[in-house]
Amino acid sequence: MNPAPAIGASHDTAPTILYLNGVTVSFDGFKALDSLSFYIRAGELRAVIGPNGAGKTTMMDVITGKTRPDAGEVFFDERIDLTRLDEARIANLGIGRKFQKPTVFENHAVFENLELALAGDRRALPALFFRLGPAERARIDEVLTTIALAPVKNRAAGSLSHGQKQWLEIGMLLMQDPDLLLVDEPAAGMTDAETAQTARMLREIAVNHSVVVVEHDMEFVRDLDCRVTVLHEGRVLAEGSLDVVQANPRVVEVYLGR
Repeated sequence: MNPAPAIGASHDTAPTILYLNGVTVSFDGFKALDSLSFYIRAGELRAVIGPNGAGKTTMMDVITGKTRPDAGEVFFDERIDLTRLDEARIANLGIGRKFQKPTVFENHAVFENLELALAGDRRALPALFFRLGPAERARIDEVLTTIALAPVKNRAAGSLSHGQKQWLEIGMLLMQDPDLLLVDEPAAGMTDAETAQTARMLREIAVNHSVVVVEHDMEFVRDLDCRVTVLHEGRVLAEGSLDVVQANPRVVEVYLGR
């Protein structure tokens, strides 16, 4: 497995954490993914953009085991074939996914949401006797700082703004310490200030994790300051910096010019 060198030089020497090769998914004759091939390096922040129906959600469904491809390979950490595993096994490998609509425990405090999301054996009996130790509390405090919710850690999650709920769900994923985060349209419905904060947050998270962000907001993508992959009709249409893909005539024709 020897993918071509990355366009961005900063991660050229890092190992490949996610590699899709010739992935095809069809629904009733419609090809949602059409021999899709691309890769993410360890420690990389990547934005994935494209028109509705380009295959962005299906791509994430395949990576997380929700959808089985008709053909192709999906390798995690260069050796694990994700197409052979179910959703639970894939999540336990260190792949976390945040959907567009945040799902938090609204009647619980922010701190308690993160406590519930802690990695470990949370079956009924072990969970019944689980008590936070100093290391676990320190980890929660660290994540609270990362997601900018330390000042409201004792507030009920249901009282948070939409943007803060998005941050809390990202924090709940971070409690699992995943190697790869898949984040679906995090800026949707946010204020300008929240959007800017989210970009800063994801850049910080990408220092220690690989992060793939599916997004439509071009200003938010620019704030991410990362390599961009453009999908169209289930394939990679263009790849590079935002300036490079925005200058691509085909990208303008099928997506940006709409």
